[in-house]
Amino acid sequence: MSKLIGGKVCEEFTPGYYGVCAIGGMLSAGTTHLAITPLDVLKVNMQVHPIKYSSISTCFTTLLREQGPSAFWRGWAGKFFGYGVQGACRFGLYEYFKKVYSNVLVDQNKSLIFFASSASAEVIANVALCPFEAIKVRVQAQPHFAKGLSDGFPRIYASEGLHGFYRGLIPLLGRNIPCISQSLTLYSVDFLFCFLYSRYILFGAALSCLSLSQGSIGNNLSTSEVRLRFAYTLSSSYPTLWDYTGYAVVISQNSVAT
Repeated sequence: MSKLIGGKVCEEFTPGYYGVCAIGGMLSAGTTHLAITPLDVLKVNMQVHPIKYSSISTCFTTLLREQGPSAFWRGWAGKFFGYGVQGACRFGLYEYFKKVYSNVLVDQNKSLIFFASSASAEVIANVALCPFEAIKVRVQAQPHFAKGLSDGFPRIYASEGLHGFYRGLIPLLGRNIPCISQSLTLYSVDFLFCFLYSRYILFGAALSCLSLSQGSIGNNLSTSEVRLRFAYTLSSSYPTLWDYTGYAVVISQNSVAT
């Protein structure tokens, strides 16, 4: 299947296609998480200091009074770059794994392929995110720890080594894998359902047109033959309206002959 992207045809399941999906995921996830940085600062501080910040309003007014408006944008670089990398891996690798698992699990249900693809992509995405998340939380909860990524990375590495960047990996995987796997699976299944339903509508429209033009042909159609032809239509790649019309003509001719 070819898709029109930026005025050029991009073949599905090619390196260029995976790259476009990765860039789209990076930009969408990075900018979205960047925009909600103030809310994330409130959340992190309320979790780290639950006694001092007992509510959102208390946390907001206290941070504003003690640290100023800039406090609400602490860790913005970690969110933008970290979740940008996560989004690139999540959506780019999801499409890649869909192709891989479709070739390996030929006779399996599509939902299983979608779930396995999204779970595999999410594992890699969260491994890539975890170092950024570790620095972000430190910067947001401990204002004097570091200013951002540039001084946060060497400080954690010097004090804790590589292990310090992945302390929260297991909770991160436990939170994101079920959520994202379910979301992407349901999204893909719903998209597939809409695609198949559109085929059903086109096929029905072709039969209706023939019935109107040739009398009561529709009443004489073999139900089993209609189902067989329609099942074949759904199993083919991407038939056009002419395919549906052709199937309807064959069915109608057979029914008239009988």
